[in-house]
Amino acid sequence: MSETANIASTSGSRVKTSSAVRTKPSFLWVLRKYWIFYVMMAPAAIILLINNYIPMLGVLIAFKNVNYTKGIIASPWVGFANFKYLFSSEAAWVITRNTISYNVVFIILNLIIPVAFAIMFNEMRSKLLSKFHQSTMFLPFFLSMVCVAYLVYAFLGSEHGFVNTVLFPMLGINPIDWYTEPKYWTVILPIVNTWKNIGYYTVIYMAAIIGIDGEYYEAALIDGASKWQQVKNITLPLIMPVIITMTLLQVGRIFYADFGLFFQVTKNAGALFPTTQVIDTYVYQTFLTMGDIGMSSAAGLYQAVVGFILVLLSNLLVRKVSKDNALF
Repeated sequence: MSETANIASTSGSRVKTSSAVRTKPSFLWVLRKYWIFYVMMAPAAIILLINNYIPMLGVLIAFKNVNYTKGIIASPWVGFANFKYLFSSEAAWVITRNTISYNVVFIILNLIIPVAFAIMFNEMRSKLLSKFHQSTMFLPFFLSMVCVAYLVYAFLGSEHGFVNTVLFPMLGINPIDWYTEPKYWTVILPIVNTWKNIGYYTVIYMAAIIGIDGEYYEAALIDGASKWQQVKNITLPLIMPVIITMTLLQVGRIFYADFGLFFQVTKNAGALFPTTQVIDTYVYQTFLTMGDIGMSSAAGLYQAVVGFILVLLSNLLVRKVSKDNALF
């Protein structure tokens, strides 16, 4: 009996030992077994390292008074002086408010309107007509902001713009000098941004809707569900992971502004700065004026850190509501 117990204990220890070896393989063992996969991964890893991680050393510039003759490493350290300059300027509050406010509006519009259009396109009986509308909406996404700026100017130009010369006279409204009135651009810029990006987001949400199993809708029809009930109880819940992912990606860039939108479309008009100047355009104009690369880098690092924190907080909030829909 004791021998059996010894054998059992011995075999048990061998099992435990072999199990421990299996669960904790050495690095060399893993490298020998999966070397072909590491070789396949190497090109992408090298490109990622060169393009995404080595440039991160550039954050040192934010803490230095860069002297081009000495180079970045040999330039003197200035601590947080570049950050103090950024936040002590009178425009700090204006550019922070404008950047966040516009991006919040953009996120809301880029969520509600494309989801609504995706659902409508999915319900269209004529697939040919649906494809035509999708292509028409997707076209502005490929236009550069320079082209968009001139299109906007064709509508809002004070002397020859369509609105002032054709539309307003028909309605009996006096012409408006759009490029000297800041208050109108809080509406114009969201409209332009939505018009340009609505096709891109609609295609993404349509892809998610098309991936839904048709049996859900057939079962709902048998139960007598209306179209709205199908959208509310089937479509929206099943595309919710895509909606959350797209929203989190936009929240991560809430401190970044579309430079072309705020610089080109507004013609960089100084009279519009109270409602159109954002962090990116402010840094660009300050760099052109002062040539201070340290302050520009401080603003970039500030944007990156805040964006990273916002993504973590947003993901934490999603985990509290629905753990399965969180990114990590």
